[in-house]
Amino acid sequence: MPPLTFSNTRGVTVRAIPRGAALMSLLVPDRQGRPADVVLGYDTEEEFVRDPRPLGAVCGRCANRISNARFTLDGATYTLSANIGDRHHLHGGFSGFQRAQWRATPFQGSATSGVVFEYTSPDGEEGYPGTLQAKVTYTLTEKSELIVDYHATTDKATPVNLTQHAYFNLRGRGAGDVLGHRLHINANGYTVLNDDLLPTGEIAPVRGTPYDFRSSMAIGARAPDTAYDINYVLNRRKRGLIKAARVEEPTTGRTLDVLTTEPGMQLYTGDGSAFCLETQHFPDAVNHPSFPSVILRPGAGYRSRTIFTFGVSPG
Repeated sequence: MPPLTFSNTRGVTVRAIPRGAALMSLLVPDRQGRPADVVLGYDTEEEFVRDPRPLGAVCGRCANRISNARFTLDGATYTLSANIGDRHHLHGGFSGFQRAQWRATPFQGSATSGVVFEYTSPDGEEGYPGTLQAKVTYTLTEKSELIVDYHATTDKATPVNLTQHAYFNLRGRGAGDVLGHRLHINANGYTVLNDDLLPTGEIAPVRGTPYDFRSSMAIGARAPDTAYDINYVLNRRKRGLIKAARVEEPTTGRTLDVLTTEPGMQLYTGDGSAFCLETQHFPDAVNHPSFPSVILRPGAGYRSRTIFTFGVSPG
């Protein structure tokens, strides 16, 4: 199936593929109106298949890490695929949702366009209990919002934590690193990690740490040689959508605002060529009763929304 392409009248064009329900490319204009692809990706689906990273994909059934690839639910212990150091579980396992072939249904409205992706995860896939019916909808608006809506139902209690794993570079793909991007994150705290990058259960203040982006500053300002891979506890004073982050790229003027219904967000910078803002429940929440629960039960619906809004700052 060829990539599904949808655009708005402001110069934003999205291409998505069924493999992983992934964003293949995302063209956004700069302050001079010149478009560039602001997500890392490839020109063909075959190239995505060869790359082990979840570029632009939806991660699940449970995104991020689960310690010892194991959890206990309703008195039963479940063993998941251990795809990190043969010990821990990451982003749903060896295949996960990011390598699945989703069913795609494009749509066109009067002021919106997009695609609905659907995937059935069978009972026992990667060790998870229950058959999960998952749906992800990408909607592009005339306000240059890319709305990501997640929905899932299950026939057996199971952990669910879906996220979008786009690797952003607002300068454009291949146009240099992201260390000069200015980042603001609406979070006073973060989940402390052990040496295996798993939460200890402690939530600590960002104040006085390299993780403090409560005021906008360059990603590389405090830790130019350090790759970020940390979950933020977003400041939430109400239910529904809240502002999670804002990113500004000074040279092109491109901006990105992130709103979400989720309680957390992972900042990942890897080698510095891009950054990820993965809205999510907390890592390893299934093994930390004090964290917001990721358990979905039959008869209930999993719903989550994240909005990526693109714009430009004045020159």
